This record gives sequence, structure tokens and C-alpha cells, in this order.
Amino acid sequence: MTDCYCKSGRAFEECCGPYLAGTAAAPTAEALMRSRYSAFATADVDYLENSLLPETRGDFSRADTEQWAKGSEWTGLEVRSTTDGGTGDSEGFVEFVAHFTMQGKPHVHHETGRFARRDDRWYYVDGIMGPRPRVAPKIGRNDPCPCGSGKKYKKCHGAAA
Repeated sequence: MTDCYCKSGRAFEECCGPYLAGTAAAPTAEALMRSRYSAFATADVDYLENSLLPETRGDFSRADTEQWAKGSEWTGLEVRSTTDGGTGDSEGFVEFVAHFTMQGKPHVHHETGRFARRDDRWYYVDGIMGPRPRVAPKIGRNDPCPCGSGKKYKKCHGAAA
């Protein structure tokens, strides 16, 4: 048995193998992301295309994808965080770092991928480079300090900024 390319610690045949073979569907956004990494590692361009949300496939380049997959040695995957993307969710985000070597030089691809579930199947939608931006309301100088002191932000924690 071969270790899975996605570095899950499981055998490929028990991890991403069934998804790439089409005998099972990835149950979560993270499982789909891991299987897409394994598809890059094995240059399974069909799986990479078919796991894209259908309406986003218009700019998919089979030739470029195959060149990147075959021209790289895929050396590791780190899953940094997963937000939603479970069996009961319709959307999920997975932050990951894919390590690969191309033309003898090490590279990293750090992305937060967005995934959508349609008809009980997960698809890759798109991604942004790096971690997903934190969405938090901006605190105004004259707003109450969120620490609960009762002071204005500028006279409390805002004074240190």
C-alpha cells in the first residue's frame, strides 16, 4: 500500500484513491481539496477538471494544468484551517499550503480555496492566495471599547494603538 499523496497518514487506496477513481465522492470540502492535491501529484487532469464547479470550467486549461502537474514533484501538503465544508454545509473554505519542486527549485502554493456542495457533491469554486481575510467590523475611535470597560475605544485599548 502506498501512502496518500495528501499526507493524511492513510493509504492512498483508503484516502483519495476512491475519489480519483470515481467510486466515491469526497464527503467534505477538505476531502475534496486533499483529493485535488493527490490529482495534481498523479497528473489526473480529468479529475481536476471534473471537480471544478461546472460554471467555472470555462477558463480551465487542460494543457497548462497537465504541464504544471507533470512538471512538478509534489512534496507535501499542509491543511492550515477549514471553515464549514462539512456534510451538512453548502459552502466551505480550506486554507492550505501545497509544496512542490519545479525545475529543481522548491515552491509553495498558499491558498484559501472556496468549495460549494451541489446535489450532494463538493466542487472547487475558486481561491485566494494566502489566508482568508478576517472579516471584523471596524471599531471607530468614539465607539465603546469592545473590552467592556465602558470607555471610548480611543481612551482605552485604542490609546495603545
